Amino acid sequence: MVLDITSNSPEETIEFGRKLGSQLKGGEVIAICGMLGSGKTHLIKGIASGAGAADAQKVTSPTFVIINEYKGRLDIYHIDAYRLGSMLEFEMIGFDDYCHPGAVVLIEWADKIESAIKDINCIRAELSHAGENKRKIHIENTPDYING
Repeated sequence: MVLDITSNSPEETIEFGRKLGSQLKGGEVIAICGMLGSGKTHLIKGIASGAGAADAQKVTSPTFVIINEYKGRLDIYHIDAYRLGSMLEFEMIGFDDYCHPGAVVLIEWADKIESAIKDINCIRAELSHAGENKRKIHIENTPDYING
């Protein structure tokens, strides 16, 4: 299933993420792509909140630490692939260890490691600028239990 959403503000992007996160069951991998400033971290902040992360307000891009973990109804692993220099670096973080039924893995800048996840049944979210505060959110491979 494909979802196309227009967000008119960072708050709407967070709210859409919250709705999406509340529907996740665990075991999902979400590949999140988009240019700088397109709202990837706002979407992730909302997903973490919807999945029950107690500290969702503290969600930030783990650009320098590579992985942030948030505990909630589901374990949330937020991987930032921006600074990864190779597929080997991605494999060395132990990606497979984070993929389990009680967790959701969110990969920011997933386009940088796309070949490493091409065989995984990922939900793919593409964010793009559509104005100063307006963003288009295109989500593919959405499970049937998730609705927009």
